[in-house]
Amino acid sequence: MRSDCRKGLRIRGDRGHPVVRRALIRFARWLRTQDDFPIRVPVYLFPYDHIITMHGKKVSASFFAPFRRNVEPFIRIATGDYGVLAKEVGRDNALAAFLCSLAHEVLHYRQWVATGDTSERGVSVAAMAIVDRYTRAVARP
Repeated sequence: MRSDCRKGLRIRGDRGHPVVRRALIRFARWLRTQDDFPIRVPVYLFPYDHIITMHGKKVSASFFAPFRRNVEPFIRIATGDYGVLAKEVGRDNALAAFLCSLAHEVLHYRQWVATGDTSERGVSVAAMAIVDRYTRAVARP
C-alpha cells in the first residue's frame, strides 16, 4: 500500500435522507475512533429505495472493492425507504437498520484491506454487534 494514499471514512451525499445522513455521520465519527481506515472509503448516500450493483442485483447497500490498491473503494447506501421503514418499525429501529448496513459494508472494507477479498461469512452478525456496541457507547449517561 502506498504511504501517500488518502485515509479515512467519509459520508458523502446531500441527496440522501437528511435524518439518515445525520445518524450515519455520527456513527461514522464513532467508527473512526474504533478502527483505522488506512485507505479512504467514501460512503455515498442515495435518495432511492435500493441501488443496483454492477452485477444487476437490487440491494440496500454495497461495497465496491477495486482490484488495485491505488483505486479507492467506496460504499453506497440507499436511504429512500427511511420514511416507510420508520412508520413500520419506528424511528430508532429504522435508523438502526441503516447503521447495520453501514457496519456491514465497513466489515467488507476491513476484509478487503486485510486480504484483498470479501466474504459474507459472519458479516451480518458482526455488523449487528458493532451497532449494539455503538448504541451502548452513546447511551451512557
